[in-house]
This record gives sequence, C-alpha cells and structure tokens, in this order.
Amino acid sequence: MCLTLSSCFPSSTPASSHFWSRFTSRLRMRTMSESAETVGLRVNVSSDQSGRPAGGRRFKLPKLWGGQKAQNQPVVKTISITDGHNSPKEEELKTVVLTLEEILQAEDVQHLCEASQQLIQREERLYGEQKETYSLTHHSEEENKLDGYYKNLKGLVQKTLRLSLSPGELSVEALASAVKAINQEVDQDEQWKTRDKSSPPWRQDDWKKLHDSTLCSLVEGLMDNPSTPPPDNAETSTFQADVNSMGRQLKDDLLWVVGVVKICYTPEQDICNFYAGLYHQTFSSRLRKIADFGLGDKDCTFLLRWVNEYYPQILQKPELACEINAEVMGKLLSEELLKPLEEQYLSKQQEELKTYISRVLKEAEQKWRQGEEPTREDGCFVSHVAYDIIQLLNGMVSSAGTIVGDPHKAQSITCPLKDLMQSFQTFHNNIIKQNKPSSRPFIKANLGCIKQFMEVLNKKGHLFQEDVRRICLQVLTDMRETAHLYLLKPVHEGLRPYYSQLGTSDWLNEPVVFRNLLDGVEKELEDLQGAVQSCHQELIGQLHQEVTVEYLRRLLKGKVKLKDKQQQHKAYQRIKSNTESLQDFFGKMGSNEDWLNEILTKVAEVLKLQELPAIQMEVVSLGTAFPDLSERHVSALLKLKTNISKANRRMVKETLSDNLKELDAVASRPFFSKIQVK
Repeated sequence: MCLTLSSCFPSSTPASSHFWSRFTSRLRMRTMSESAETVGLRVNVSSDQSGRPAGGRRFKLPKLWGGQKAQNQPVVKTISITDGHNSPKEEELKTVVLTLEEILQAEDVQHLCEASQQLIQREERLYGEQKETYSLTHHSEEENKLDGYYKNLKGLVQKTLRLSLSPGELSVEALASAVKAINQEVDQDEQWKTRDKSSPPWRQDDWKKLHDSTLCSLVEGLMDNPSTPPPDNAETSTFQADVNSMGRQLKDDLLWVVGVVKICYTPEQDICNFYAGLYHQTFSSRLRKIADFGLGDKDCTFLLRWVNEYYPQILQKPELACEINAEVMGKLLSEELLKPLEEQYLSKQQEELKTYISRVLKEAEQKWRQGEEPTREDGCFVSHVAYDIIQLLNGMVSSAGTIVGDPHKAQSITCPLKDLMQSFQTFHNNIIKQNKPSSRPFIKANLGCIKQFMEVLNKKGHLFQEDVRRICLQVLTDMRETAHLYLLKPVHEGLRPYYSQLGTSDWLNEPVVFRNLLDGVEKELEDLQGAVQSCHQELIGQLHQEVTVEYLRRLLKGKVKLKDKQQQHKAYQRIKSNTESLQDFFGKMGSNEDWLNEILTKVAEVLKLQELPAIQMEVVSLGTAFPDLSERHVSALLKLKTNISKANRRMVKETLSDNLKELDAVASRPFFSKIQVK
C-alpha cells in the first residue's frame, strides 16, 4: 500500500497540525543507531546539495500481526523520502513510532482495523493482569483512557460508514478497514460472553447494532432527501415526482453497493441483501404513509405500477438479480393496503371500457339509422366495432394484469362485457326486424364482428372470467344464427319450387330435377356476396347444411315408394349421385362441410341393403355417428322400403335404441334434430 503523508495525517485541524510538528521532530532526531528492539517508523532520507529533502514521500505498510510479540507493538510504517535520483547510497534512514493515540488523533480512517487491534490488546493486558499488580487508581485511569479511545474509534467507524453510499467521498480502503474493525470488536464481545468476570463498560455496546443502525439512518436520510431532485413537470404530480426520485435513489445506490461496497465485506455478511432490505423497508414505509391518505385515480395507478412493475424491474436487473433475493422481501405494500387500491383502479378501468364500448355501438347504430351503408373493403362490407373494442380490451386487461400484478384479478375488467354484448345483440336484432335497405349490408358487416369477437373469446380466454366468456359466446352464437337465418331465408324461398320435386317419382326417374335445384342455388348465391371471405364461407357452409336437411326431409316424407330391390337400388344410385354433385357444387363455393356426405351415403346404403342384420348394422352405424337420429327418423326411412315388414322395422328401431343407450352420446353436429318427422 502506498500512501501520502497528507492522506494519513490531515493538516486541516489544529490537532493534526500539532501531530505533524511532533512527527517531523522525531523524524529529524532518530537515527539508525537506535536499538534494534525499538519498533517504529523507518524513514529513508536523502538530501540534495542544499540540504532539502527531494522527490516524493512513500508509505509502505508491512505485515503487522504476524505473532504475539508484534501484536503488543504500535503500528509501523516505512517512509522513503528521496531526492528524485533514487540513489540508495545517498539515502539516510530514520525511524519514527506511530502510536495508537496518534492514529485516533489524526483521524486516520485508513487504519481503523489496526487501531481496533491495538485497543483489544490493551484491553486484554489491562484485564488480564492480577488485581494486586495495579493500584485501583491506576486501573481506573487505564479504564477511562480505553473508554475514551473506544468512543473515538466508534466515531471514526460511524463517520466512515456514513460515506458508504457517497461515490465521490468514499475510500474503499477506509470502509474495508472499518468493517474489519467492527468484525474484530464483535468477536471480542463474544469472547467476553464466555468469561466469568464482568465485561468493561465499553463492551455494553453492540457493534453489530452500531453498524446496522448507522446504515439504516444513512438509507433513511437518502430516501428522504434523494440526491436527484424531481424534475419540474406540469403533468407529474408531486407524489409521482417524489416516488420517482426515491426509486431512482434506490436503484443507483443498490448498483453502487453491488459494484463497490460489497468488496469491503465478507460473503457471509451478505451486505447486498442487507442494503436491499433497508431500502425495501424504507421505501415501503414511505409508500404506506402516502397510501393511507387516499389517492386520485392517476396516482393510484402510478403507485400500483411502482409496486408491481417498476420496483420488480429494478431488482430484476442482471447486476442486482444475482446478488439480491427479491422473493424474500416480498411486495412493497401488504395485501391489506393493495386491495382498496386495486379495487379503485379496476373499477375505473371497467367504467372506461363500458363508456368506450357504448360510444362505439352508439356511433354504429346512428350510422344505420341514417341509412348509410357500412364501409367496403376489397368489395366486402366491414365494421370496425369489434376491432376497436378488441384492441382496447386486450390492451386494458393485459396492462391491468401487470399493474395489479395478477392477470386473474385483471379479468374483472371484462365483467361489463356481458351487458354490452347483449346491447350489441339488441342492435343486431333491430337491424333484422326493421329490414331496411341497408339492413342486409349491415348484417353482413356484423358477421365479421361476430367472428372477430368469437375468435378473441376462444383464443384469448385468459383475458376473461369464465362466466363472461361463456355468456358472450352464447350471445354471439345466437347472433350468428339469426344473421344466417335472415340472409338465407330469401334463398330458400326462391328454391321452394325445386325442393317440392325432391323425394318424388320425378326425382327418382329424372336427373334434371336435382340439376335444376343446383342451378337455382347458384342464382341465389349472388345475393349472398358482400361478407368477408371467412364469414362468406361459413354462410355457404350453413346453406350447404340447410339444403341437405331439406333434401332428406323431403325424402323422408315418403312420397316415393320403393317396392322392390331394383327400385331401392335405383334410389341408392340417385342419392349417391346427388351427394357427389352437392358436395362438388358447394365445395367450389367455399363450403367445408364434408361431413354431410356421410349422412346421405349411409341413408343410401340402408335403402340398398336387403338383409335385416345388414340393415340393422348400417342404421346403428348411422346412429352412432349422429346420435340425434331418432326412431321416428328410422321408421320413416324404412317405410320407403315397402317390402320390409312392420315387425322388422321394430327390430331395427329397438337395436338402434339399445345401442344409443349404451353409447350415451351427445351429437356434436346436430342434423336429424332439425328434421321434423310425423
């Protein structure tokens, strides 16, 4: 270690000036001829021709505590003062003793550890001697001296600790020495606890408490008066500015502790977590006092963000995360204090969401009442109702999850969505009921909104409470069905003449009957254009289902009688051909309802089969695939085959019934339930 004289012996005080005078006097008087047993400060002095010392002054601190003899001696320093030519032959060695009193008097904070060692040695000598060796008067004087020295040492240690978080003033060597001194004194306190005799009066103090309380006061002072004052900002409240300043102080100081202060302590002392705990406790205390008085909505949100977002982000910084255990400290505020703040914030968010959605729906309704058509994009009618609401909803709930620190609590924001969705449904139904010229374009645009809402409810279910999600999905499903019904009703009215020919002798004998039906569907499809592509495909798929339902409903009316195997096989071929044509036609139009083929194919197979067991198996297969197949449907189908007896029909129905009971299944795709049979 290299030191300068001024760093060890400051000259800014009268005491230190007096000490420097005595020190230089000793430096001149002592020579190398002094006794070899004298332990002191060895000085090399060389002079130029004028007799003035030249060059710089260097201090080197040797090993002080190598053995018992060395431990009973004062601190030793070696000083070399040269003329700048560094010629050993011309150097003159001098020796000086630096005593404990001089270290404390000069406030040499670089050597508090050594001062502590000297005090402990004197204490041991004083209390280790037999009482008869010292007179009571002499013993009392020594005690008073040591008591005074310890007071000085504590003062210097506290002074050094108070500079721990002052980058411009802290000496790392001084802090390390102070920490070692504290550790030595703590060890000595523990030694006294094992002895039978009473401890000295200065041992009544707790050095660890001294250390902890000093740092606690230091942290509290810095948090009460942050080094970075809040900036003048009209948009920031005084509360927000103060909290930001405290947070910035906390972050900067913890980074300083981790980067610099830590090296002055042993790993076992875990100083990083100790400081983190002090800052956490102090910051929490300041925020608790503020929260107790009640906050406005903006300040409430700001405080929650500091508790659940900003503060955790500070502790998650890589430099801090590896040194500080944030989980042990917990949150800045207790659940008891956070609950009313969370309720205030979430309630405000609910109101904002409700107000915004109501305004969006009102604007859309006003546009419809004025007779305007929805906006067209790429030839399709579109509405931005769903998009605008979904963007706000997603942003609010996601942000709230971070602000309150719990995504499940944030879901409560969506509670008003149930009523708002029903308001949307009321608006939707009014459009259909009034059937204005702009109604069909608006319903086509609404189909896009319905699909967007359903997608976010299904794909981002974490944003919603389960009952909210379930109710909203049901409302949207009803809206989609009414929209399809409204848009497809004119189509079915136009196809009614073609439907009437299905399931008749003309249908069985003339392929053109079914071909005419498909031609009629193609003409009607022109009026279904205008919905966005995905919604148009769903609409075409729905039409595909309804045409298939009508096809089978007409067949089960029993207008055609299949008297023998030949006619039954002909019906089989007709249905198979119609099924392929139907699938090909609607497939080209965009339908994805391929499952409908299976129904008509199995019905055709039942008509073709002649053996009762085979018929039973095919009917059971149809009922297994579509559990809403009833005995009435089977009876109507078998009646087309006039060569099957009533008893055989009953056996087939009983077989189906027994299998459906064992299966106990619910139709995932209802079909036969849409066909009413007498």
